[in-house]
Amino acid sequence: MCGICGIYNFSSPGPVLPENIEKMCQALVHRGPDDRGSHISGPIGLGHRRLSIIDLQTGQQPIYNEDKSVVVIFNGEIYNFPELRQQLSAKGHCFYTQTDTEVVAHLYEEYGRDCVKHLRGMFAFAVWDEKNRKLLLARDRVGKKPLVYAIRNGALVFASELKALLAWPGFQPGIDPEAIHYFITYQYVPSPLTIFKEIRKLPPASILECSADGKIEIYRYWDLDFRPKIKVNETEAAELVREKLTAAVKMRLLSDVPLGAFLSGGLDSSIIVGLMSCLSSQPVKTFSIGFEEDDFSEIGYACLVAKHFKTQHQEFIVKPNTIEILPKLVWHYNEPFGDSSALPSYYVARETKRFVTVALNGDGGDENFAGYLRYRANMLAARLDFLKPLLANSALQKVIGSLPHREHQKNRLRAFKRFALALGETPARRNIAWHCIFDQQYQSQLYSDSFKQTVAATDSYQYLTAVFNQARAGNFLEQLLYTDIMTYLPEDLLVKMDIACMANSLEARSPFLDHEFMELAASLPAQMKLKGQQSKYILKKAFAPILPPEILKRGKMGFGVPIEKWFRRELKDYVRDILLSQRSSQRGYFRREFVEKLIQQHAAGKMNHGYRLWSLLNLELWHRIFIDGEKV
Repeated sequence: MCGICGIYNFSSPGPVLPENIEKMCQALVHRGPDDRGSHISGPIGLGHRRLSIIDLQTGQQPIYNEDKSVVVIFNGEIYNFPELRQQLSAKGHCFYTQTDTEVVAHLYEEYGRDCVKHLRGMFAFAVWDEKNRKLLLARDRVGKKPLVYAIRNGALVFASELKALLAWPGFQPGIDPEAIHYFITYQYVPSPLTIFKEIRKLPPASILECSADGKIEIYRYWDLDFRPKIKVNETEAAELVREKLTAAVKMRLLSDVPLGAFLSGGLDSSIIVGLMSCLSSQPVKTFSIGFEEDDFSEIGYACLVAKHFKTQHQEFIVKPNTIEILPKLVWHYNEPFGDSSALPSYYVARETKRFVTVALNGDGGDENFAGYLRYRANMLAARLDFLKPLLANSALQKVIGSLPHREHQKNRLRAFKRFALALGETPARRNIAWHCIFDQQYQSQLYSDSFKQTVAATDSYQYLTAVFNQARAGNFLEQLLYTDIMTYLPEDLLVKMDIACMANSLEARSPFLDHEFMELAASLPAQMKLKGQQSKYILKKAFAPILPPEILKRGKMGFGVPIEKWFRRELKDYVRDILLSQRSSQRGYFRREFVEKLIQQHAAGKMNHGYRLWSLLNLELWHRIFIDGEKV
C-alpha cells in the first residue's frame, strides 16, 4: 500500500519542477510513511510514498527495467508475483529487487498495456515509457486502489487522492453540481465523476494511455460475466468454492510485516479467519469493533469466533463522543462520503495498526453470494408483479410513505415501506429503492429552486439503471449482483475500506475479491447463492465443517452505526448547529426549512432520518474543509 502521483507535461513548456512533485507527495504521507522516491526527467515527474510490506530493504520506488527506459510507481499488492517473476526470468529479464512492483516493469516490456491481464491482486500504478514518450495509468479489476487525474494547461496530473491534485500550484477546480446530486442520491460520487468538475476518477478495470501529442485513450480490460456456467452439483460446487477461496487466502498471507484480520462476527470475516487459522502455524491476530448499543454491536459473535479458532483477539467500543473525529474523516475521504460505517471502519483500522500492518477482511462475500436483504426482497417483489396496478394508486403510495419508522436496525416497518413502494416499479428502478438515501420525492422537497434547475437534466437514477440493463447476466438475481459489483462495491465499500485503512497506514486485503474467485462465483448457478430465502447457501455449505453453528444460523446484520440514536440524544445540538448554520444555508443547494423539518422529525422520533442527516452533515463539513479552508 502506497501513495502515487505524477505530472506529464505533454505539451506544456518546460520540465516538471521537483518541488511540485514534492508537494503532491507530502499530501500522501499517511498512505506511505516509510519512504519516498521520485523520478523527474524533462516532461515527466513521478512521485511515490511507501508503506513497506514486501522487500523492506530493496523495494524502494520508482522501479526500473534493465536500461531504465521503463519506470514504474505502484500502489497495492501483486499476489502472483513469484510465479510471474519466474516466468519473466525464464524469458531473460533481470531483476534487482525482491519486490512485486518489479514484475510490472518487465511485464510491460513483454506485453505493453496488456500487462495488467497477468496481474492477480489490487493495484493502481503508472508506467512511464521513455522510448515511446507514453504514460500508462491502470487500476485493478474490482477497484480496490484509487486513482484520480486531471488535464490542465497541456499537462496530465494524477494521484492516489484528490488532495494531492489540489496541491498542484494554481489548481483551483470548481465544484460539480451533478456530483452533489449523485451524492445526495447514493451517499457517494460515482466514477468517473469526482466532486470537482476538472478532476476525474479512472474507473476500475481501466487503463489510461497518454501519448506525447496529448492524445488520451481509456480502455476497459476486464468485466465479470455471469452467463457462462459450469455444470456441477452442490457438493462439487462447495468443494470448488472452498479450494479457490483457500488459495486466495493463502496468497494474501505473504508479508514481511505483522499480519492479522478484521473479525466482525459475520459469516464472511469468520470464514476468512477460519482459513487463516488453518493455514497459519501461529494464532491469528483478530480485531473487532462494537458499540454500547447492543442492537448494533456484533462483539459477542466476534468473540465466539475468536474462541472457536483460538485467535489473539482485540476488541474496541465506539462511543458517541467519537464523532469529534468526523472532520478528520472528511479530510481523509477527499470528497463527500455519506456511509456512516466509515466511522467504525476508521477506528478498527486505527486500533489494528497498533498490532499489525496488514489485515485481511471479508469484503465481497455479500456481492458474490447474494448476502444482502435487498436481494431476497427484490426476488420476492418479482413474484408479486401482479400487484402493480394496485400500487400504482398514488393515494395508497402516499399512505404507505407516511407511515412512521423510528429505528433503522431490525425495523420491519422501514423495510416494508421500501419494499411496498418499489413494487410498482420496473425491476431496474425497484433495485434503486434499496440504494437511495434521498429518493426523488425527497430531493424535490430538499433542493432549492436554483439547484433543482441546475441538475434538472440529470436523472441520478439512470446511473444504476444503465448498469443493471447492461449486466452480463442470465437472470434477475445476477443482474442485481452485477450491478452491486460494478457500483456499490467499488464506489462505496472499497472506498470506505481503502481510506479508513490508509488514513492509518494499514493495508487491507480481501480474498473474496480475488478476480479468479469472483469468476468462479459468477459461474455457479444463481439458485446455489440464494436458495429460496436462504442467502449464501453454497458458501455456508462449503464452510459448515469449520464454522460454529451459531455463525451459520445467524442473519445478516450489516455494519450499522447508531447515528439515529446519537442524533436524538448526545449529538442533537451538534447536527442542528452545523446544518442550520448561516454558512450551510448560503451554499444554495437546499431549502433550509426542509432541512429543519428533517431534524425536527428525527429528534421527535416521528421519522428516522439518521442516514440523511449524516450525509448532509458530511457534505457541509466537506465544504468547510475543502472550500472554506478550515483547518482539521
